[in-house]
Amino acid sequence: MEFITSYDGTRLAFRTLGDGPPLLCLPGGPGRAAEYLGDLGGLSAHRTLILPDTRGTGASGTPAAAATYRVDRLVADVEALRRHLGLDRVDLLGRSAGGSLAMLYAAAHPDRLDSLTLVAPSFAAVGLPSDTGAEEVIAARAAEPWHAEAATAYRHVKAANTFAEAAPYRFAFEPLMYGRWDDTARAHAAADPAQRALPVSEHYYQGYTPDSEGLRRRLGALSCPVLLLVGEFDLWPTAQSAAGAASLLPGVALAVQPDAGHYPWLDDPQAFTATVAGFLRRDRE
Repeated sequence: MEFITSYDGTRLAFRTLGDGPPLLCLPGGPGRAAEYLGDLGGLSAHRTLILPDTRGTGASGTPAAAATYRVDRLVADVEALRRHLGLDRVDLLGRSAGGSLAMLYAAAHPDRLDSLTLVAPSFAAVGLPSDTGAEEVIAARAAEPWHAEAATAYRHVKAANTFAEAAPYRFAFEPLMYGRWDDTARAHAAADPAQRALPVSEHYYQGYTPDSEGLRRRLGALSCPVLLLVGEFDLWPTAQSAAGAASLLPGVALAVQPDAGHYPWLDDPQAFTATVAGFLRRDRE
């Protein structure tokens, strides 16, 4: 584990994993330590993954002001890490809520990106829905033995006003977030509470109002290659939401991974790695 000091004195932790050109990977949750990303399905065989813990999570320090957990303010931490790494330009991957952060970073620092990879990203930061058609996705999985309990839990989670309110229903809902509810998925989901910092989760979007028009204009002017990868069975975002959001990003490559949920690198590591590594490789050719 390595550490940097960010703009306000908060100590931020990150680790590196793998071999090859660096790929800065922003975790989601929001508020889940980067540990849950693992090696992104073997992507570390192609890239050196730089895996930061968001302030207040994992091994990173707790800031003096909880307001600094807000997604737009976390852009400064990403920039501080880029500077610390000595990278003039960076390949950036954002996953789930980290995808929202990655888009805000791209809008603020477009000249610092070589590529942008968005894996199952939230579109909350740009003011777009992430769950269009979610009920249809849930209905399509009705034959699964866990379906009735998970669908009921999903509605409790969606109706909750806070992450703390949603917590009692979260594990029952989790089968809907994976393409296969097997031992690997169950262990991954069971680790969530210990890896999640609820204060970060609660403050991530609190008080944030997107400048939708300005963000869309800036993202529409991006010159770097963009990959938007979602799972066929994902609920946040659905493939339908991703297709709608793709119009924000010029020349975006949209990939819908078959039989995958919110964690596509677990559902089919080979397919996930082939798509992301192939995109990054083409970017350098």
